[in-house]
Amino acid sequence: MSLLNNILKVFVGDKSKKDIANVQPLVNEILQEEAKLAELSHDALRQKTIDFKSEIADTRAPFNKDISSLNEQIEALEDIDEKERLYQQIDTIEKDSQQAVSVLLDKLLPQAFAVVKETAKRFAQNKIIEVQASAYDRELSAQNDFVAINGDIARWSNSWDAAGKQVTWDMVHYDVQLIGGIILHQGKIGEMQTGEGKTLVATLPVYLNALTGNGVHLVTVNDY
Repeated sequence: MSLLNNILKVFVGDKSKKDIANVQPLVNEILQEEAKLAELSHDALRQKTIDFKSEIADTRAPFNKDISSLNEQIEALEDIDEKERLYQQIDTIEKDSQQAVSVLLDKLLPQAFAVVKETAKRFAQNKIIEVQASAYDRELSAQNDFVAINGDIARWSNSWDAAGKQVTWDMVHYDVQLIGGIILHQGKIGEMQTGEGKTLVATLPVYLNALTGNGVHLVTVNDY
């Protein structure tokens, strides 16, 4: 099989190298976006997540309006066949909505990945990060000791207990991890050697896709 692979490379080239070359422009965009974030306050950096979610909500809005209108029509109908026809229309609209959000996520990828990298950098450089306390900060502080509330200020620690192991955040994404994050977001399989930062890679597509509010599943063999 290895001989066959070598022969194929002679005629069609190394696919992995081609894939990496294809995503390199995105990596460059991420680095450019990261440079813009360096001067932002911690609160302004957090605001980026709210802005991303707002863009997604705006994209969904016309689809949700059409779905709401169809649901009202369904409520007023007694004809089962006609209801089924409208339900099928709703299914189509929901698929169109998902596709529109998917296109938007691809557009937001450089900015979103840059936000994650900048956040990782700040936690690696600071033992404590202070921000204006949000309702979510207060909720987390009631259950976890890595967030403390002092009046209107939330103090985030870069160290916490993870499955009985004390972890201190000290990682910042290298280009290879940005490439891995792009590959995963695109629905492809990425293979990385031990120590190349698979855990760090996962933070990127998990954050980007979690912005939709639909939830993200991350499966890992590590307890933490």
